[in-house]
Amino acid sequence: MFQELKNLYHLFQAVLANLYYDFPSRKLKVIGVTGTDGKTTTTHLIYHILKFSGKKVSMVSSVYAKVGEKEFDTGFHVTTPDVFPLQKLLYESVKNNDEYFVLEITSHALYQNRTFGIRYKAGVLTNVSREHLDMHHTLEEYTEIKSRLLKRAKYAITNADDSSYPQIKDQSASWRTKLITYSLKKDSSVLKDFKDLPEFNKYNYLAAFHACRLFGISEKAIIEAIRTFQLPKGRYEVITTKPFTAIIDFAHTPNGIFEILKEVHKRYIKKGNRLIHVFGSAAQRDTTKRPFMGEASGTYADLVVLTEEDYRDEDPVKIANEIAEGLKKKGFKEVQLDDFGKKTKEFTIITNRKKAIEKAIDIARKEDVVIATGKGHEISLCRGDKEYPWDERGVFYDNLRS
Repeated sequence: MFQELKNLYHLFQAVLANLYYDFPSRKLKVIGVTGTDGKTTTTHLIYHILKFSGKKVSMVSSVYAKVGEKEFDTGFHVTTPDVFPLQKLLYESVKNNDEYFVLEITSHALYQNRTFGIRYKAGVLTNVSREHLDMHHTLEEYTEIKSRLLKRAKYAITNADDSSYPQIKDQSASWRTKLITYSLKKDSSVLKDFKDLPEFNKYNYLAAFHACRLFGISEKAIIEAIRTFQLPKGRYEVITTKPFTAIIDFAHTPNGIFEILKEVHKRYIKKGNRLIHVFGSAAQRDTTKRPFMGEASGTYADLVVLTEEDYRDEDPVKIANEIAEGLKKKGFKEVQLDDFGKKTKEFTIITNRKKAIEKAIDIARKEDVVIATGKGHEISLCRGDKEYPWDERGVFYDNLRS
């Protein structure tokens, strides 16, 4: 009942915001991007391709908002801004004489009606995997919420290789939306020249490719733009490769962790070197995913340091122990801090994230890989009810220099 009242409140606010700013989305070609994983990269890539092609475009993503040449902070742990700030950004984009606006959208924003009133030319769904089941209860319900973006768009672009596609296909029969699909098999020729592109990013790139083709951008121009694209901050970001490789990534779902570790293992791990993974799980989010995150990590990691990730009102050790259940299924054993790093298939718990990263760096040997996931670009850690400054990249740099 409380959630329904909250949704009605956001709906009312959305109507007011649209009226106040004179329905700015109707004056733009809005491209909405949603999905469990990959939506930030896809949003930034669509923006980059359009800008590279000479189009006037603005963007909102979980990293930042950009209108014209101005960047705006969207707040701590925020992907889709609240109703009035979002409509103001759309309004500023109209004032900037933009033609396009690329908007990253969460399932929470769709479910809570925070994006109500936005008119979409295209909606993109990257994938649906285990996440937010605290709110959406089942994958089917979660998929239905995500698909609301597609239903409201003139064109719906979705991943035919994803497990969500059969449900999307069935639902789309009653839509007025034109459904467009992409898949690695069907679109194999599009990215044939990008041999080193991680498989999970191939899907993001194909989604962006089809979105931009809708608006008349040539295949040649899109490919040229892709060649100059740099991943957003905190997405598969390689800090160093010597004396060992250090990487940060925003992955915070079982699927996201599985895919990034799979790619890192394939690219960097050879006989004799080890993959050391540092991660945790946020509080006030889906708690059922935690053991699955552990299983995903244990599939490819050799050593794991479990640590904090915005533990808020939960005990970080309790969170770590819930993740550890998945690691144990993969044959991992918990060891004390002083003994950690001597054998593989072991994990330890260090609740302070800075100390956890320092420990991983300390035990890393030449040509090992240390990867920290879950925070990426974020600039704060939530402990209790306070936000503390955080710079994952900076922690690595400080320790690599010492």
